[in-house]
Amino acid sequence: MFTIRPARMSEKAQLEALIARSGIGLADGFYTPQEAAAVTREVFGVDSALVEDGTYFAVEEGATVVACGGWSRRATDFGGDGAKHGNDRLLDPATEPARIRAFFVEPAMARRGLGSLLLRHCMEAAAQAGFGSLELVSTMPGEPLYRAHGFAPIEPIALPLPAGVVIRLTRMGRSL
Repeated sequence: MFTIRPARMSEKAQLEALIARSGIGLADGFYTPQEAAAVTREVFGVDSALVEDGTYFAVEEGATVVACGGWSRRATDFGGDGAKHGNDRLLDPATEPARIRAFFVEPAMARRGLGSLLLRHCMEAAAQAGFGSLELVSTMPGEPLYRAHGFAPIEPIALPLPAGVVIRLTRMGRSL
């Protein structure tokens, strides 16, 4: 039995550890080990603004957090506190899409429907907040999940990171 609840700032270190395990553990077949390590180190992490906004969630099995992710009414596309990409301004739900942000699953819990559970929760919350569409920037491992839920590619993104590493991402969108 899985439950979804708002993430708490007091568990930021725990979420960061889960994010690191997910970033490395679920990249096989999509990114090289060097690429997975670089994006996990340089980009992934908790965006405290989402936690403070109440739009970042933890999925628990019992008392153990096994996944996290959220949606945002802010323009930032992706990145944890130290690596945000985009402006943190508030979006206009009448004219702009909400963002789906920072989905990570414990590798041992992959392919058990946690991403889908969390995505449906976030889509419903964004719709209730008045948004008519969603956008996200997906890593390669996340793209099959988003396609399965009606997201379509908008544009490819090549994200340059230190040591000459370039990460392939895809901006995706869908209507609500």
